[in-house]
Amino acid sequence: MLHTLINWLVETIGALGYPGILLLMAMESSIIPVPSELVMPPAGYLAFQGRMNPWLAILAGTVGSLAGAYANYFASHYLGRPLILKYGRYVLIPPDKFERVESFFLRHGEISTFIGRLLPVVRHLISIPAGVAGMNHLRFTTYTLLGAAIWCSILTWIGYALGEHQELVMEWSHKALFWVLVTCCALVAGYIWWHR
Repeated sequence: MLHTLINWLVETIGALGYPGILLLMAMESSIIPVPSELVMPPAGYLAFQGRMNPWLAILAGTVGSLAGAYANYFASHYLGRPLILKYGRYVLIPPDKFERVESFFLRHGEISTFIGRLLPVVRHLISIPAGVAGMNHLRFTTYTLLGAAIWCSILTWIGYALGEHQELVMEWSHKALFWVLVTCCALVAGYIWWHR
């Protein structure tokens, strides 16, 4: 079953090509739940087979992530806080969660944007407080691109490194997520220490 699913994902990503990766990662970075773990490792596997360029796949995934992040940024910036609080629960953003994220973001916007791009669930939400707060576009773009490029690279190289061992992709993706979380905790600890 898993082998069939992975084969289907690989063939689908192969058929969609780089524009498909860009589109799927844009959806992943907005409020549409397309897991990046189902997009970038198959691209890496296709690179292993010589059917894709890994650097172009990473570039497409990173640019797509920025596009999706900006969709959330502009929606929250122009539609505003009251609309998000009223209707956010219908897109997995209940008022209490939004207020916690917003409060934290106002104090730590840059580090939040960077680390948020590396964390599941948070990567879908982090652009919303940035838009509401009107975060500087250069900073938002820089930290979003940096975080997205790291995450897309990790997942792509997992798919590439595993080669024919497709069944290990999800296992290694979860291991990578663990080490990303450890690294993020270390970055946050360093950030707190620096500010104190």
